[in-house]
Amino acid sequence: MPSFVYVARETGNGREIRSTVDAANEPAAIAALLSRSLLVVSIQEKVVKKGRLAGGKVPLGDLVMFTRQLATMIDAGLAMVQSLQALAEQTQNKAMRDLIKDVCTRVEGGDSFSEALQKHPKAFNRLYVAMVGAGEKGGLLSEILARLATYLENTARLQKKVKSAMMYPTMVTAVAIGITIFLLVKVIPVFADIYSGFGAQLPGPTQFLMNVSDLLKRFFLLFLLAGGGSIYGWIYFIKTPMGREFWDARRIKLPIFGSIAHKICLARFTRTLSSLIRSGVPILEVLHIVSQTVGNVVMEKAIKVSSADIERGESISVALGKHPVFPNMIIRMISAGEQTGKIDNMLERISDFLDEEIETTLSGLTSLIEPILIVVLGVVIGGMVICMFLPIFKMSEIVNPKK
Repeated sequence: MPSFVYVARETGNGREIRSTVDAANEPAAIAALLSRSLLVVSIQEKVVKKGRLAGGKVPLGDLVMFTRQLATMIDAGLAMVQSLQALAEQTQNKAMRDLIKDVCTRVEGGDSFSEALQKHPKAFNRLYVAMVGAGEKGGLLSEILARLATYLENTARLQKKVKSAMMYPTMVTAVAIGITIFLLVKVIPVFADIYSGFGAQLPGPTQFLMNVSDLLKRFFLLFLLAGGGSIYGWIYFIKTPMGREFWDARRIKLPIFGSIAHKICLARFTRTLSSLIRSGVPILEVLHIVSQTVGNVVMEKAIKVSSADIERGESISVALGKHPVFPNMIIRMISAGEQTGKIDNMLERISDFLDEEIETTLSGLTSLIEPILIVVLGVVIGGMVICMFLPIFKMSEIVNPKK
C-alpha cells in the first residue's frame, strides 16, 4: 500500500503535524486524515528508494533503549502517542526514528500499538508483538514492556559475550593464514631460487614445501576463487531448509563449541517461554512463537511436535521429555515448576543457570584457545622456517653427495 507524507493542522488547537499515512490513493489518504480531525496543508506520495525496504532491521541496542524508555513513559502516565513522539524526536538513529514515526502515525489512525508494530516484522518479531498484545489486553503494558526490555538486554548481553569470546581466535587465525600465504608466495620462492643452483636433491620436507609454494604461486587466483566459492556455497547451502537442518543437527554436537551452541538455544528457549507465559499469552501460541525464535531447526521441530502433544492434554514436561534435544535436568525442573504452579519462575531460573554456564564455558574456552593458537601458529610458522633452513644444516651432504 502506498505511503503519503503530509503536513496537517489539528482543527481544535491548530497544532501542525508532519507524518505519514498509508492509503490506497491520495483521496483516501486525505479522507483518513479528515476523519482524525486533521486539516491537510500538503500531501504527497512517499518515494521509497529501490533496493531499500521500509521497516528494516534496527540494532538490538536501539530496540532495548526504545522499549525501556517507552515502558518508563507509559508507567509515568504519558499517553502512547505522546510517548512515541517524544522518543522519535530524541532518537539518533534515522531508521529507528522513521520507524517510530510510522508506528505513531498508525496508532493515531486508530490501530492498537501491537497492530502498528506488526507492520514492521523485521524490527519487531513475533515475540515482541505477542507480548505487547498480551500487555494491552491485560492492561499491563508498562510492566510487559519492562519485562521485554529486560529480556532483550539479557539477549544482547549474551550475544556480546559470545562475539567477544570469538573475536580473538578469529583474528589470530586470520593473521596466521595471512602470514602463511605470504611466506609461501613471497619468501619461500626466494629460497627456492637459491637452492636451485645447488644441482642436488634437497631434503624431502624442503622439496615438498617448495612444491606447495610453486603450486600456490601459479594458481593463486584459482585457489582464491575456489576458496571463496566454497565459502559462498556453504553459506548458501545452510540457508536452504535442507542445509539448515543438516547444519543445526550437527553444530550442537560439535566438540566444545557444540555444547555452547546447544546451551545458547536452550537459554533462548527457556527465557522466551518464561516471558510469554508470564505475560499471559496462551500456551499453544507461546510454543508456536518460541519454535520460530529458538534458532535451531531440530529444536524447532521438537517444540512443534510437543505443542501437538500438549494440545492433546499432555503436560509441558512430558511432551518435551520425549525429545533428546532437551536435557533431563531441564525437563525435571520444568516438571517441578508445573507441580508448584510457578513454571515461569522455574524457566527463568533455568535460563539464568544456562547463562552462567555459558559464561563460565566461554571464559574457560578463551583462556584455553590462546595457548592452543600460539602453539599451532608456532608449529606452522616454525615448521616452515625449519624446512627452508634444513638444506643449510645439511650443506655438506648436498654439495658433496655420497656416491
